[in-house]
Amino acid sequence: MSEWKAKRFWKEAEVMPQDDGFSVALDGRPVRTPAKRHLIVPTKEMAKAIAIEWDAQDGVIQPETMPVTKTANSAIDKVAVQHAEVAEMLAAYGDSDLLCYRAPAPEALVARQAEMWDPLLEWSAQTLGAPLQSHTGVMHVPQDSRSLEILRARTFALTAFELAAFHDLVSLSGSLVIGFAATHDFLPADALWRISRLDEIWEEEQWGEDDDATRMARIKETAFCHAKRMFDLAHSQ
Repeated sequence: MSEWKAKRFWKEAEVMPQDDGFSVALDGRPVRTPAKRHLIVPTKEMAKAIAIEWDAQDGVIQPETMPVTKTANSAIDKVAVQHAEVAEMLAAYGDSDLLCYRAPAPEALVARQAEMWDPLLEWSAQTLGAPLQSHTGVMHVPQDSRSLEILRARTFALTAFELAAFHDLVSLSGSLVIGFAATHDFLPADALWRISRLDEIWEEEQWGEDDDATRMARIKETAFCHAKRMFDLAHSQ
């Protein structure tokens, strides 16, 4: 027996203003999350993006083509109800940030890491007020507690919708600093993604690309750039 799949039943998706944000209605019926909560988002632009995704469905609904809807659902059903846990998990990246662990050799890789990663650590110190120290090797070296507390406070200050997007920016890159750099437009999202993959790109240059690894990296890059877009939508008018 084939699995049942939901099909399009509406003619029009439209944005509806609410007291606490904006919702999307399908022929006047409000969209709800998988947990049956009312899908209310903080900005009109985010609601428009969700409405566009629903309007683009033709026949069988394809959830994988609705990334804004998916992230909004996650923000409401998951992040909003466990905000502290998610924030704590992400803040912990600061004590083991990708940018702080450097290769001992070869010299060309060491130089490239310094060239591409040092500016981000300098930015963290100057803009976020949270200096982090880099070290050679992969053994954990604790960071200054004051810097970690500043980064933790900034993470906890994010709204549920911001945190849902921030989750992917940090977890996909392996760097709390890169996540914040994306939200502050330090560099374009695709440039920050390449910086996060410096070591992998180096290995590809030395040994050639692995098709499966390259395909997975492209999927993750798409998700990273979507997360940046989602964060921006949470601030749009």
